[in-house]
Amino acid sequence: MLLSIVYDKFFIGGQWVNPSTQQVIAPINPSTEQPLGQVPEGVEADIDAGVAAARAAFDDPRGWSQWEPAQRAEAMLRLADEIDKRAEDFRARVSSQNGMPVAVASQLEIGYPSTVLRYYANLLKQTSFSEVRPGLLGGEVEVRRKAIGVVAAIVPWNFPQTLTMFKLAPALAAGCTLLIKPSPETVLDAYTLAEAIEAANLPAGVVNIVPADRDAGAHLVAHPQVDKVAFTGSTAAGRKIGEVCGRLLRPVTLELGGKSAAIVLDDADLNLDQIGQGLFGSTLLNNGQTCFLGTRVLAPKNRYQEVVDAFTAFAGSLKVGDAAAEDTLIGPMATARQRERVESYISQGKAAGGQITVGGGRPSDRDRGYFVEPTVFAGLDNSAVISQEEIFGPVLTIISYDSDDEAVRIANDSEFGLGGTVWTTDPERGAALARRVHTGTIGVNRYIPDPAAPFGGVKASGLGRELGPEGLNSYLEAQSIYL
Repeated sequence: MLLSIVYDKFFIGGQWVNPSTQQVIAPINPSTEQPLGQVPEGVEADIDAGVAAARAAFDDPRGWSQWEPAQRAEAMLRLADEIDKRAEDFRARVSSQNGMPVAVASQLEIGYPSTVLRYYANLLKQTSFSEVRPGLLGGEVEVRRKAIGVVAAIVPWNFPQTLTMFKLAPALAAGCTLLIKPSPETVLDAYTLAEAIEAANLPAGVVNIVPADRDAGAHLVAHPQVDKVAFTGSTAAGRKIGEVCGRLLRPVTLELGGKSAAIVLDDADLNLDQIGQGLFGSTLLNNGQTCFLGTRVLAPKNRYQEVVDAFTAFAGSLKVGDAAAEDTLIGPMATARQRERVESYISQGKAAGGQITVGGGRPSDRDRGYFVEPTVFAGLDNSAVISQEEIFGPVLTIISYDSDDEAVRIANDSEFGLGGTVWTTDPERGAALARRVHTGTIGVNRYIPDPAAPFGGVKASGLGRELGPEGLNSYLEAQSIYL
C-alpha cells in the first residue's frame, strides 16, 4: 500500500518552483476509494511560467534545439536509464491512481516508455536533417528540417507514462522543448518522471511539468508562445482543441477515441489457451479503458453462438480485483464518474434488447472501489448505441455478419477509425481483409502499437500520427534555402 505522497512544487526550468496558488489535486485510489496524496494544481500563471521556461530553452542559441543530434541522443539515453531505475515507483503510482492492474502496468507503463525513448534516440543516428537538391531554375536548394518549437503535451490518465513518451520522445529527438500537462487523475507518476529528468541532467527548461485542470489546459492550448499541441484524449475534447489550433494556424496532433472492430473470420481458432492473451490485449486491456480496443466483435452468422460462448467464457474467466494484486486482470474504473458512464451504457444496451451473457453489474465481493464486471452483449446489431459510441470500460458487443464483405462494411460503419483486429487461421486472408478496413492501425491475430510504426486514427479518431519516423516528422518543419 502506498503511503500518502505529497509534493508542493512544480518542475519548471529545471528547478522545483512554488505554485502561484494554494490549490491542490488529490488523486484517489479507485480500488479503495482512499486518497493517495496531493500535488499543487496549476493555474494560468503556472502555465505561463512553464511555457516561458520552455520558450527560453528553445530560443537559447546554444541550447537543446541547436545541439548535434548525437548529443540529444546521448541525453535521451540517460533519461531512459533513469526512468528504468524508477520502474517500480512508476508501476505502483500509475496502478494506484487509475486502476490499471499491476500486471498490465508491468508490461505497458514500465519498459515500454523507455523503449520508445531509446527508439527515437537511435533513430537520430539514422536521420538526416538537411539535404542539398539541384534547383530547376539554376543553383541549388538546401532543405533543412528544423525543430518546430515549444510543444504543449496534454496527456490522459489511462496510460499516462506511455502516452507521455509518445510525445516527449520524438519532440526531444527533433530538438523541441515541452510543457507537459498530466491529467488530474494521474499526477504522482508525473513527478517521478520529473525526478528522472532532473537526474538525467537535461538542460533547464527543456521539459517542464505542470499538473492542471481543463481550464488551465485550454489556456495552454491557446498560449501565444506555444508552437505545437500534442493531445491524447476524448474526441469531444479533441474537437475543441482542433478548433482553437485551426484558428491559430497552429500544428496539432490529436489521438482521440475509438470503437474498433474485432473481426472473427469463419476459420478462426477460438481456443482460448491459444489466443487468450492476444484477445485480452486487443479487447479488454486496462479494464477496457483503452482507445484502440476492439469492443465491437464481429462474428460470422454460422458461428455466432460459438463466438458468443467463447467470449462469454473468456470474459467470465478474468480475475476482477484490486489493481495492486498481481493476479488481477480487470481492475476498477479510474473514477466514480467513469463507472457511472459505463453503467449507463450497460443500461442502454439492456433497454435496446441486448442479452447480457456475462457480467452486467458490480462484483458482489467488492464493497469498495469503482468496479464493473467484464460484460458481453449478444443480440444487438451495429446500429445500437453501445455498438457506436465509445464506452471506455469492459463491455463487448457481439454482432453477426453474413460474408467477409459485410464484415468490412460493418467495421467501417463507425465514426471512428483507430484500431482493430482480424482473427483467422489464414494470415494472408486476414491481412487482405485488414487492408480494406478504414482505420489507422489494425492487427492480425494480435494487436500492440509497435514503436517503429505510425500510430493514430482516421475520421473521429484523430489527426496525425505518433511513433515511427512519422512521429518524429510531426515535430519538424521544413525550411528551404535557395543557394
